[in-house]
Amino acid sequence: MAGFGDVRLDQRADWMVDRMVECGSVTVRRIGGNRAGEIAAHRFLDADSVSPEGLLEWTRERTLEAARGLRIVAIQDTTEINFSGRDAKRHGLGPAGDGKAKGFFIHPLIAVDGDSDCLLGIIDAKIWTRPDDAGAKRPHRHQRALEDKESYRWLEAARSAHDHLGKVAASCVVVGDRESDIYPLFARLPEGIDIVVRAARNRIVKSPTAGKLFEVGADLPVKTRCEVRVAARPGLKARTASLTIRAGAVCLARPSNSHLDDAPPSLTLNFVEARESDPVAGVTPLCWRLYTTLDVSTPEGACDVVRLYRQRWRIEEVFRVLKSDGLDLAASQLSEAGRLFKLSALGLVSAARIIQLRDARDGSTRPASDCIEATDYDAVGTLSAALEGKTARQKNPHAFGNLAWLAWVVARLGGWNCYYKPPGPKTMAIGWTKLHDRLAGFKLARATEDV
Repeated sequence: MAGFGDVRLDQRADWMVDRMVECGSVTVRRIGGNRAGEIAAHRFLDADSVSPEGLLEWTRERTLEAARGLRIVAIQDTTEINFSGRDAKRHGLGPAGDGKAKGFFIHPLIAVDGDSDCLLGIIDAKIWTRPDDAGAKRPHRHQRALEDKESYRWLEAARSAHDHLGKVAASCVVVGDRESDIYPLFARLPEGIDIVVRAARNRIVKSPTAGKLFEVGADLPVKTRCEVRVAARPGLKARTASLTIRAGAVCLARPSNSHLDDAPPSLTLNFVEARESDPVAGVTPLCWRLYTTLDVSTPEGACDVVRLYRQRWRIEEVFRVLKSDGLDLAASQLSEAGRLFKLSALGLVSAARIIQLRDARDGSTRPASDCIEATDYDAVGTLSAALEGKTARQKNPHAFGNLAWLAWVVARLGGWNCYYKPPGPKTMAIGWTKLHDRLAGFKLARATEDV
């Protein structure tokens, strides 16, 4: 990983992430484990040389190395941290999404392997709070430039994908949900970056026929049909949906907003409509309308756009682990905005690490260097051999150096009995911390030998 220029800060950042993964919490008292650890964690968050941007840069190097040579899906989205009922002593925070309670927002950019669907890590994130200017008069949003609005974050993330992933990945597709349906984003998209964006607005279309987007899209030629698995939701069972996929090029007219005078009068993008053809009674049928710069002239290309959009669920997983289903960031007792933002950056890294280890429990072709340094492989190999038994079932079944091989070692260190059910998150968390303790011991012994 890139460092802070101070080995003590590097080690403390590693320790903070490891402790978050182990205890499944961002509460500083739990991270610390004891009074000394709690004080150490507070000092790290108080350090002027530590910033959210620095923490993201610190972890980005490993993610970029994992992305080297791959087709990367860079997924962006926004989540809100709302302190409703717990905001009385918070300082430096503006209103959350409800306009009442204090809170802030996180807009991460994550990297996913477009072929294997594996989460590779965090690339970037914007963390901010809204100004507390209740009652102040502001120009209507249609009268403000994109740079003066929160929606500018969608273009910033696309540029970050270009600046970082563009140097190492074979190709990069930026995926966004309906909030990223922004004309200036399409007009200013960095060169070499493709997009898949879900349409939110029924825009005016000039061609292939004049009209509104949703009606024109429904008349595009059918490219193919496919089936997708729809996960269960509260009150609804999982099901398989049959989709009819239409695709073609559309020419969008520029919106009439005054601040878009410098944007081109029209833009041509490819458009894909994936609509459920035989919906289940009582269930809202699926309908995904997607802009893209990818080729959709073939059935395979149109299906690929739908598949890439469906990978957006990976960022929702990160949010769930970061929030109430995992680390519970909103339960943090920190009161000052700057420290909360640093904790959030660490929490993003920890959430991604938890998902990577969980995914690898059942096998993974990703290298272990997604989570540890390659220089630690031999030490982990020694641990693996010591944890193996005599029977085939007690052996590590995975290839040396891949992430599943590492996850097996972590699970065994956490107390997993390989004769029973797969290890749970708590077992993986305990094993992760024990692994780092063992690796630290190996490094100390090696340094002593060198002396």
